[in-house]
Amino acid sequence: MFPVLARIALGSCLLIGMVCGASSQNKNGVWDELDKLHWRFAGFGNVGQQGTIGIPKGYGFLGSTDARRFLELQGNPPRDNHYVIAPTNLSWFGLFQFEATGYVRDDEKIDPDDLLETLKESNRNGQQERKRLGLPVLYLEGWYVAPHYDIQTKRLEWGTKLRTERNEIQVNYLIKILGRKGVMDAMLVSDPQSLDSDVKEFKALLSGYSFNNGENYAEFRSGDKIAEYGLTALIVGGAAAAAAKSGAFKGIVKFVGIGVLAALGAVWGAAKSLFRRA
Repeated sequence: MFPVLARIALGSCLLIGMVCGASSQNKNGVWDELDKLHWRFAGFGNVGQQGTIGIPKGYGFLGSTDARRFLELQGNPPRDNHYVIAPTNLSWFGLFQFEATGYVRDDEKIDPDDLLETLKESNRNGQQERKRLGLPVLYLEGWYVAPHYDIQTKRLEWGTKLRTERNEIQVNYLIKILGRKGVMDAMLVSDPQSLDSDVKEFKALLSGYSFNNGENYAEFRSGDKIAEYGLTALIVGGAAAAAAKSGAFKGIVKFVGIGVLAALGAVWGAAKSLFRRA
């Protein structure tokens, strides 16, 4: 059984590329299914073949098969090669996914102001298309945390502030950890009202993540695959990243107009939060 300290009712949400609706299952049914998952509560969790993360007391970890079911239970399309870590009260969770981009050079300067203007333009251009596809329209307001890169930890981190059509403010938060063969995405899915404390907790937890031997950024060798883009394009994400070589944004809007917000991190949908206290 999953040792839930304070059972919280699941709401509806929107994750990266995942449209969520209200679950048809009742709350108890969802929790019963969550209890059946193969949670690991100690030691280390294998995050694919790339790395491991320590599992402190009070946290649980799910491998790919169970993470797929975890997402499905919340109304998300099931996704392979995702991994979950969460506190045992499920007040938030972290979602890991590896992008086999190749070695991303980290010598590129990030200009948050220019990048924000580009993302806002693509956001405006994509709003009608999102309506046509039946997706929630979200308006990019600005940075919650301006993008910045830590040369020591090899982490690229940023948060964006979004406004819904109901004038509710939502926040996306994403950390990308650079490795030898690609990038490990560490996405925080949290209630915006507790985001500051959840970010602090999540980042402390990430201190227990490490790439496996041979996968570390510093272990790059001549002949390894090199990504076609740098740090700035990682923030734009998805198909647009390939079009943003060396930070050049010409033509980028046509790629990110529809999906820019889905590429920025965890996006909240109809409900104010993913979890609501019962």
